[in-house]
Amino acid sequence: MSATDIHCEGLVRIFTAQGVEVQALQGLDLRVDAGEMVALVGASGSGKSTLLGILAGLDTPTAGAASVDGHDLTTMGAKERLGYRRQSVGFVWQQSGRNLLPYLTARENIAMAHAVARVVPPRERGPIGDDLLKMLSVDHVADHRPSQLSGGQKQRVAIAVALANSPRVLLADEPTGELDETTSAEVLGAMELANKERGVTTLIVTHDSGVAEHVDRTVRIRDGRTATETLRSTLTHADGTTVRTAQEYAVLDRAGRLQLPAEFVGALNLRERVRLALEPDHVEVRPGHAGAPTPDAVPVPAVPVPDAPAAPLTRAEARRRLEEGGGR
Repeated sequence: MSATDIHCEGLVRIFTAQGVEVQALQGLDLRVDAGEMVALVGASGSGKSTLLGILAGLDTPTAGAASVDGHDLTTMGAKERLGYRRQSVGFVWQQSGRNLLPYLTARENIAMAHAVARVVPPRERGPIGDDLLKMLSVDHVADHRPSQLSGGQKQRVAIAVALANSPRVLLADEPTGELDETTSAEVLGAMELANKERGVTTLIVTHDSGVAEHVDRTVRIRDGRTATETLRSTLTHADGTTVRTAQEYAVLDRAGRLQLPAEFVGALNLRERVRLALEPDHVEVRPGHAGAPTPDAVPVPAVPVPDAPAAPLTRAEARRRLEEGGGR
């Protein structure tokens, strides 16, 4: 079994504002193995960014368990949290202004990340920075400031900065949210390349449907819980042609709970309660609310009732029957 770099179990995050509690995460479970590249999707307000903030060490959960690269995020002290954010995780924001210092060049932004964290020996910093820029195809703008870069170039330089200190995990919050379709594909391709070349575990929060071409696993969050997972694989035919396949699964938590897809619930008008039936290889789910149609009654076969035994004849009755039948 592969090592696990991200593990969340029963994760809860409650925000309180003006006496009103909002549950952003409601018992979320998530596992990402070392070296995986996973996309995290869901509607606005489903808890995606809240989860990413906790995994980045920027926030702490209200309850539950969460660990990244062996660090327990629920018990980390200030010193460990600082080291964790400098060395264990890299982060790419949607807004380029949060990723890069505007008065530094691309190369200098990487150098600044090295200088602040102080985990890479000084003599290795220059070559590492140049290698990252070359890998991400932005080495030709190494001496340009962010204002001189295109949107896609800014995000690829931001990825280089996030990888500067060789983190175990790379987190990205809507990294293509401000880009057009073509540029988004280039940035996602750069993240896929970094994942494969550096072996960095990657978790991307996105609304970009094009992410499916770059990840083998997509996790959907609904109402603060993981609801479904889509697993993808590439099949190669005998003639050498390849086809991309996908299969969606509902997520079953430790308590045996799962969320039915909204389209299933709507199609069958499921609400309030449902009836379950265990079959040899599956579980049936049927509407169970008041007024819901019931399955046809199964006829119960009639059971034959044996005749009751005859009562014994008296001597007088026996004589009478013999006389009527001509007996003596």
